[in-house]
Amino acid sequence: MGTVVISLDAELAWGFVDFPVLPERRLARAREMWLELLDLFEKYDLPATWAVVGHLFLEDCDGRHPNHPLNAAWFDRERPSEHEELWCAPDLIDTVADATVDHEIACHSFSHVNFQSSRASKSVAAAELGRCHKLADRCGIELSSFVFPRNRVAHRDVLARSGFRCYRGRQPPCWHTDNRLTPLVRAVSGSPLGITPPIVHPRVDEHGLVEIPASLLLFCFEGWARQITETLWADPVVKMVQRGVDQVDGGDGIFHLWLHPNNLINDAGIKRMESVLSYIDQKRGPGLAVRTMETVAQRTVGSAPQQTW
Repeated sequence: MGTVVISLDAELAWGFVDFPVLPERRLARAREMWLELLDLFEKYDLPATWAVVGHLFLEDCDGRHPNHPLNAAWFDRERPSEHEELWCAPDLIDTVADATVDHEIACHSFSHVNFQSSRASKSVAAAELGRCHKLADRCGIELSSFVFPRNRVAHRDVLARSGFRCYRGRQPPCWHTDNRLTPLVRAVSGSPLGITPPIVHPRVDEHGLVEIPASLLLFCFEGWARQITETLWADPVVKMVQRGVDQVDGGDGIFHLWLHPNNLINDAGIKRMESVLSYIDQKRGPGLAVRTMETVAQRTVGSAPQQTW
């Protein structure tokens, strides 16, 4: 049986904590779009993994974290903010926890520090993870899955010692390249002759963690390439999702989609997500399941030999 996984980097303003200027366009409707996405998952009864920045568990904050090993300047951005609801959002986390769909609440670090950066020592990583566990425990939430900020995988030994079971890995570079031809490759991917995003397989790494690689960022395709493709055909990302779902259906792999709620900045984003989720729901059946990262990890390390993907 094939599997679709959908993971979300639920960050609000923390995703831009190290930006010189906060992107107002991405944040203006960030809370609203979080709820819009939740409604869409509810509509199609599809579970997802919501990887939440731990600071969002806090009711309020003055920007001071004296016991955190990160330099205090890292938290300067939140201190003078007039938009505390973008830095602290326990109400939004509650909406995920209270949903009728069985979503997973996962971890996206405490303050969205890049684990590969020079400031992110092992002690910083341990502090980030420990704070998340402490805050989640207060809400009765057990964190077992992790999504690295910026998808920069590092300190997996610390992750394992901190009690996590799995993480989202990098997308295999088999259909997408990071060079000047990338928009052209994506444009071709959106055509009727386009390329199918990778079907991935989980693996247990040397630390005992289950790596679940990504397949496709649902908002990787914007700008001129998207405009050209939509003029000729349809939404290229929806087309790529349909190919990926068709490919994994009845197989033994995983099609792992991911996004940020703040990727949705207008009705076009909502329309894309509605098309994606409705197609997954349409194809779900004996050959295709929709699972969270936590469930994938449990099945990967399970002992039942008949379990397949």
